[in-house]
Amino acid sequence: MVFYKPGVTDHGLPFNPFKACVVPRPIGWISTLNKDGSANIAPYSQFNTLSTDPPLVMFSANQKPENGERKDTVINAEREGEFCWSLTTYELREAMNISAMGVPYGNDEFELAGLTKQVGSVIKTPMVQQSPVKVVIGRVVGIHIDESALTNGMIDVAKTQPIARCGYFQYVKLTETFDMLVPGDERTPMALTTKLREKVEADSKVEGKAEDTLAAVATRA
Repeated sequence: MVFYKPGVTDHGLPFNPFKACVVPRPIGWISTLNKDGSANIAPYSQFNTLSTDPPLVMFSANQKPENGERKDTVINAEREGEFCWSLTTYELREAMNISAMGVPYGNDEFELAGLTKQVGSVIKTPMVQQSPVKVVIGRVVGIHIDESALTNGMIDVAKTQPIARCGYFQYVKLTETFDMLVPGDERTPMALTTKLREKVEADSKVEGKAEDTLAAVATRA
C-alpha cells in the first residue's frame, strides 16, 4: 500500500496522485476582466458548487509555478468582484485546453482559443457564447442556458456532453446517465418521474416486467 503525508513525506510516485483520487471533477472554466478591460479565461479543476440555497460556486487556484505569484483569475475576480463560469463541453475541449496556456497578463485567451465573447444579463465579464450553460458570480446571481441543451425542461447531458478532469492529463466525456429516485422523497420533480417511467417502458424486454417496475416506481416517487 502506498501511504504518504502530503507536505511531510514523499509519495514516491512519478506524479502527485492526489488529483487522481477524487474524480471526475467538474471544470471551472472561469472568465474575468483584466485591469485594462481585456478578457481572461482559464480552466480550474478544483471547482464545484457549495450550496443551492443560496446558490454558490467556488474555484481554487494555486500560485503560478514559475514564480509563486497569484493567478491572474484570482486577482481579477477580487478586483472586479465578479467572475463567470462556462460549461466545458466535449466539442469545446480543444479551446479549453488552449485557454490553460500560461500567457502574459493582458493577453485575451478568448481570442487565443477562438472563443466568442457573449455579454450576460448581470455583469460585465463576458461568457463563452459557444458554451450552453453559463453561471455568474461566486454568489450565483444569473444563469444562462441555451434552450437547445434542454429536453422536457431539463438540462440534457447527452446533448451538452460535459467534460471533467480526472488524474494527470486525463479527461472524461459524460454521455450516459442513469436515474434513481430516493425512496419516499416527495420532492422528486414530476418531470423526472415521467422521464424514468418512459425509460423503464422502453428498456423493458420481458412481458409484464414493465408493469411491475412502474408500480414500484409509482410507490416510491
